[in-house]
Amino acid sequence: MVSSLERVAGRITAPRGERILGWATLVAMAASAVMSLVVSPPDAQQGNAARLLYIHVPSAWLAYLSFAVVFVASIAYLATRRTRWDRLAAASAEVGVLFTALAIALGSLWGKPVWGTWWTWDPRITTTTILLLIYVGYLAVRRLSDSPARRARWAAVVGVVGFLDVPVSYLSVTWWRGLHQGTTIRLLGESTIAPIMQVALMTGVFAFTLLFLYLVTVRLRLGRLEDRAVAEALSPRLGQSAEALLEQEASARG
Repeated sequence: MVSSLERVAGRITAPRGERILGWATLVAMAASAVMSLVVSPPDAQQGNAARLLYIHVPSAWLAYLSFAVVFVASIAYLATRRTRWDRLAAASAEVGVLFTALAIALGSLWGKPVWGTWWTWDPRITTTTILLLIYVGYLAVRRLSDSPARRARWAAVVGVVGFLDVPVSYLSVTWWRGLHQGTTIRLLGESTIAPIMQVALMTGVFAFTLLFLYLVTVRLRLGRLEDRAVAEALSPRLGQSAEALLEQEASARG
């Protein structure tokens, strides 16, 4: 299974795959904007404020997806010690932190006209804020050690344990009563959202999923360039080629 995932990731992160992802993401984001701003009508109770949810909900989904990838990549790194999994976990965590913060900010903007307040210690908001802090801590852990292997190992452990808050955050609206609305789209049973709004929302989720893939792909490429730049800077001092230093770092991580 790990080797299959590696082959898929290799195809996606190749230059041609990155270009295709970029164009697909641009088209999907444009379609989402049209569906959210033009096709979908204002909500009967919330008015145009409900349009914020077409970004808020996909952002929250992207946060969960990002941290799920961190979880899987961290397990894969602990099992194989391969650098590519550590890079994937780091890239996905950065994207996840960005979109978790965006989801919280947009939720606050939506909450002011609908709830009458920018912030409340609602279970969903609280657990999502904790999630943000966990993965900000994850990124901080990656700077604690000068040893690439030790840094990757510590981060992988945090990436696995920290994921425990993701299902807690998702299920918080079911487990505890709060101001945050419950699940509106259900795989089983009737959804509590108008069909055209559901289409607009799912278009946004699809577009943001492509955006996640594209951002992670770009971050992985930048990570490889950063590693090479460091190796080339150290090469004259250590009297070794950049390629040799890169191979030593890879072997040091396993």
